[in-house]
Amino acid sequence: MNFLKLIRYQNLLMLAFMQLIFRYGFLKLQNVPLALTEWQYVLLVLSTVLLAAAGYVINDIFDQDTDNDNKPKDVIIGKKITEAKAYNIYAALNVTGVGIGFYLSNVISKPGFAAIFILIAATLYIYATSLKQMLILGNIIVALLLSFSVIIIGIFDLYPVVDQVNQPIMANLFSILLDFALFAFMINFIREIVKDLEDIEGDSNQGMKTLPIVLGMHNTSKLASILGLIPMAFLLVYINNYFVANDLIVTTIYAFAFVVAPLLYFSVKVWPAKTKKEFRKLSLLLKWILFFGIISIAIITLNIKYNASK
Repeated sequence: MNFLKLIRYQNLLMLAFMQLIFRYGFLKLQNVPLALTEWQYVLLVLSTVLLAAAGYVINDIFDQDTDNDNKPKDVIIGKKITEAKAYNIYAALNVTGVGIGFYLSNVISKPGFAAIFILIAATLYIYATSLKQMLILGNIIVALLLSFSVIIIGIFDLYPVVDQVNQPIMANLFSILLDFALFAFMINFIREIVKDLEDIEGDSNQGMKTLPIVLGMHNTSKLASILGLIPMAFLLVYINNYFVANDLIVTTIYAFAFVVAPLLYFSVKVWPAKTKKEFRKLSLLLKWILFFGIISIAIITLNIKYNASK
């Protein structure tokens, strides 16, 4: 159980579910060729999950002092798992994840793509050791890595089978993946700021320079509120241009109820928020918004197929 807590198994399950939804709730229903077989795609998901898990482990190794201030009851390394064992776990997760990446890159006859997995592992290490302490940059890196877990699906499952005949539809599918990757980036970037608000005390004690420490808690809360309105505005335009225009009524209702409305609620509630408990709840809300936003890809696909069958 300590190992599962160390690698944030709930977040990893959500990451895996997200990638499976894109494959089986979207791409598999488009009647297009895909580069990976079923079990090879599972390996792609596994590789992504292993590298993410390694990122959580190395982050906890370097965050021991900060975590002892911010969440002493949740500290694993140094209390329940030794630092030496944590490093071994980190190495095993990375080696396995990158190894699978090498195999998949050769499967699609793109051996150079193995560098993607090495770059992800290296970026997570650099983030934990130095980038995390840099103003805003650390937040951006984490948000980019999550959004890249959507893009990598297109890189390994669509790009290798693109030809002159299917190029237009493949480009359209990849564009949709990019839209969702952008959504994931925006939501996770805001969530990272909220997590910094939650951890301001411990971060300050460790001499870190996060937005709440530099701008102050109240100003950062207002900034998070304003930032929450940006993806909401994009979503409203997207809903009007694609869902309403194509008579996707179910998808429109779903988007308003499970993504737009919660985002509006977040922006209203984070403005006056002051306590650690409030920020923890708002961070969890953003995670659910991201979850329901990702699921919408399956809702859209099924709504289109239902309309076509009428």
